[in-house]
Amino acid sequence: MISTSDLLITPEEVSPSDRVGGKARALADLHTADLPVPEWVVLTPVACTESLADAQQERLDAGPPLDNVLDDLTPSDAVLQVLSDALDTLFDDDTPAGERRVAVRSSALDEDAAEHSFAGQLESHLFVPPETVPARVADVWRSAFRASVLEYRRAQGLPVVPEPPAVVLQRMVEPDRAGVAFSADPSSGRRGMAVVSAVQGVGTALVDGDVDGDTYRVDRTGTIQDRTVRPQARAARPDPDAEGGLRWDRLDEEARERPVLSDDEVRAVADLARRAEQHFDRPQDVEWTWAGDTLYLLQSRPITKLAGRPDPGAPLRVWDNSNIAESYSGVTTPLTFSFARHAYEEVYRGFYRVMGVPQSTIEAHADTFRTMIGLIRGRIYYNLLSWYASLSLLPGFQFNRAFMEDMMGVDERLSEELLPDDEPTSWTEWLTDGLTMLRSAGRLVAQHWRLPRRIEQFYDHLDGVLTPPEPGLERMRLDELADYYRSLEEELLAQWDVPIANDFFAMIFHGLSKRIVETWTDVDDPVNLHNNLLTGHAEVVSTEPARRMREMAERAADHEALVETLCSGSLPDIRRALEEHPTLADKFEAYLDRFSDRCLDELKLESATLRDDPMTLYRGVGRLARRLQTTDLPPMGATEEHLREEADKRLREALSGHPLRRWVTRWVLKHARARVADRENLRFERTRVFGVCRRIFLEMGRRLHAEERLDDPRDVFYLEVDEVLGVVEGTASTTDLQAHVEARRAEFERYREELPAPPDRFRTRGAVHAHDLIEPDDDGAVEDGSAHLSGLGCCPGTVEGPVRVVDDPRDVSLDGDEILVAKRTDPGWITLFASCRGLLVEQGNLLSHAAIVAREMGLPAVVSLPSITERLQDGDVVRIDGETGTVEWVEDA
Repeated sequence: MISTSDLLITPEEVSPSDRVGGKARALADLHTADLPVPEWVVLTPVACTESLADAQQERLDAGPPLDNVLDDLTPSDAVLQVLSDALDTLFDDDTPAGERRVAVRSSALDEDAAEHSFAGQLESHLFVPPETVPARVADVWRSAFRASVLEYRRAQGLPVVPEPPAVVLQRMVEPDRAGVAFSADPSSGRRGMAVVSAVQGVGTALVDGDVDGDTYRVDRTGTIQDRTVRPQARAARPDPDAEGGLRWDRLDEEARERPVLSDDEVRAVADLARRAEQHFDRPQDVEWTWAGDTLYLLQSRPITKLAGRPDPGAPLRVWDNSNIAESYSGVTTPLTFSFARHAYEEVYRGFYRVMGVPQSTIEAHADTFRTMIGLIRGRIYYNLLSWYASLSLLPGFQFNRAFMEDMMGVDERLSEELLPDDEPTSWTEWLTDGLTMLRSAGRLVAQHWRLPRRIEQFYDHLDGVLTPPEPGLERMRLDELADYYRSLEEELLAQWDVPIANDFFAMIFHGLSKRIVETWTDVDDPVNLHNNLLTGHAEVVSTEPARRMREMAERAADHEALVETLCSGSLPDIRRALEEHPTLADKFEAYLDRFSDRCLDELKLESATLRDDPMTLYRGVGRLARRLQTTDLPPMGATEEHLREEADKRLREALSGHPLRRWVTRWVLKHARARVADRENLRFERTRVFGVCRRIFLEMGRRLHAEERLDDPRDVFYLEVDEVLGVVEGTASTTDLQAHVEARRAEFERYREELPAPPDRFRTRGAVHAHDLIEPDDDGAVEDGSAHLSGLGCCPGTVEGPVRVVDDPRDVSLDGDEILVAKRTDPGWITLFASCRGLLVEQGNLLSHAAIVAREMGLPAVVSLPSITERLQDGDVVRIDGETGTVEWVEDA
């Protein structure tokens, strides 16, 4: 038997299990939160089911089509009695009969959800007199089965046959002014800006679009930031002579022009919307009304389509992968990122201490150092604003920023409004800044004078620290490995300011020498002249692998069978063949001893080294040997020597008659060459450090696997550094390491296989990973359709041939006549450079590894060619000029 509680529920009685629909559930929550909601009750869906005739129920059970299925539906006697009792509870005994009006609203079970608003789909009736409430309830029931509603449900993926809606009965208040309010701006997505819209009379006029209301935007402090007051000639008010009807009252001249709400009333409405948001834990769209001096909240629902949108009022971040992609290409594991992020933070904090920046200033910029790089969809990016902010701590920021951009390979300058504001505002600040700059400048001079000696000491220190420990990593316990890593971290991070200081001075002298060449020489190609002036003046370790490969290839070239085995044989076949050539075998072994960590993605701890898989080395030497059998290649370094001699001659001619300029230029070039060479050599030392740390963490993975904490030793790469060490040191918040691994492996697999890679440069607002939207920074993008592209020429020479676009050089074989095209390269690509005619790289600059090695090998090359890997496909024929940096499209594949 149906009871009253089955048919009608009061606000105090609503429980989580009751099926009362979104609107009633929201009203119940508002009632619980003690928000000013007019009295209400809810008629459950059972009331509709109870009122159905047998034939109507049979048609509903049969499913679509449902046309006219509820046309004759009327509330049953039991429902009529419940409605009569409910209406009595909504009004005081002394409420005049003419003022007893209720709102009859739908509250469908899936209505007013964050995903499905059903806005305007189901009927609502306002100012309904008690005697016609049963008829209006039946109208609401019928509206849930209209053709338009059924189609909406189908489009939203909801069950086509709806459950009858619950119906809210709410006491109507006599509105003076009414409207809607949003606790966040739904148009811009600005979370801190509430939007209030208001009209005279009933708010239906605003919702239905009959009247343009006043609009106010209120920030979190209660300040009205913007207001639009629209003259209103009329107002909708309840018509006592028409059931549920409204009449239009014309407003006098004064009422038309004045704002609907006072400033205090606007703030009260905005605060009401925000109180609703705070209660529901998400931005709300509310309906409200003023009746006399009392503000009422009529209903509240989530603002749809706001989740995932960035807040334009939140702080901006600019992400750029520039030349960091040369070190960390593609998806990078959590272990590598956590290792690199901590290293960046600690190393640059130490560098600025050495450079004389006060410790208090460093601590004030703790967020800057902690966020110098970020991990976006599994890929490492520079957080550019943090880099600019850190550089602003040193003197001459406006002068040095362009040098930093050149060194980082940043293609596009940051706009002025995004740069740190370091301008003094008073004479005391001018004086303080001046003294600080003088002191810092003096410190810079001292650091530069001491730098060569400190670099020598750094090499000695590094050799000592990286000496293999006893009893050897493979024999250490898990706790011993953790202690060894901590000791390395302490020993190395404390001394790593030396490479960073050298990078800084390389940035300064490289930028100064470039500006001098551009300003003091009247030449058509100052960029190429400057590039060639820095070529080949010092031994650079990055060119040593190319030299060694050339020497091994020359030895192998005299033995056809050996070359064939190196090019196409299996690893056991190659090793057996080398046994017959012990001198060459020793050279391969010496190469692996020195350069096994100089592999593809050498700074990613998860990367396999050449010692793990030497096939790319064997193949590279074999292809180069085959090329030597048919082609007279210039001696290694001959191109660089020629470029340097020609550049020196042109410089002497350009500066003849200017002895002071000539002396200054020579002095700056001398230091630029030294710092650039040391920069490349010190980067190799970084590779050695990463190689040792890679072996430590692999051994720790093996121990954790043996202890059954990991299913596979290499699962360690899906953990963060502190999580691995925390198992040993007792600081881990969870010891279920494999659960972390499985979740992250699935996430990072989506980054690799499903989600598109972010652009090379983009912007985010606010919480980076809380929003879906990434704003591309398209300024300077290459336009499609052009037959000519222009980048930075790295090594002169003009070649024409088919291109080969390579994403991963593993197992790629070039025939010696192809032009290699890549998005980015790292030192591990050198084995492929030996078997191509030319090189085109999407990213990079004149100091990138590709540029340096191409000059050493005499390989015509152009870098910094945006979108080149997307615009070319295998077999397209192009002509490249490695001196001018131009690429001409000859024909399609």
